[in-house]
Amino acid sequence: MSTSEWDTRLAAAWASIDEREPADFRQAIAALAAELPAGDPDGTFERAASLDSTGRSDLAVPLYQEALAAGLTGERRRRAVIQMASSLRNLGRSPESVTLLTAELQTGSDHLDDAVTTVLALALTDVGREREAVAIAVGALARHLPRYQRSMANYARLLVEPESGEPAPN
Repeated sequence: MSTSEWDTRLAAAWASIDEREPADFRQAIAALAAELPAGDPDGTFERAASLDSTGRSDLAVPLYQEALAAGLTGERRRRAVIQMASSLRNLGRSPESVTLLTAELQTGSDHLDDAVTTVLALALTDVGREREAVAIAVGALARHLPRYQRSMANYARLLVEPESGEPAPN
């Protein structure tokens, strides 16, 4: 079995999520993960994601941690961080989510940057850091605007860094 064949079958299983019962979907993903070598971080990640996507964040978090500890790489690694942070937030563990995503912002940039900042903004709101959350959200949106990018980026910065040198109100 080639990796591309496995990925194609995995994509088909994910495309069927809305047509399946949660337990059936989780079983389909678990069966695909079982085709990989024991302890393979990709399989562990996919199992975690299937749990997460069917309302079992409580069971997904330990599997995300296991996949990351086993050396998950590439896009799946970043997705695991984002999804685990979202799950932690859903489980009432927003401070952990903030820590995880703040560190993730330092790891580089890719097409998942907006997902990182979106979940971080939600988690910051949960921990009472609303101004910072809005600044992050506006800053992320500014890049996508057809005009006003510079102004919006400055407004976002000023939410957390006042011009006068005085501390920003919380």
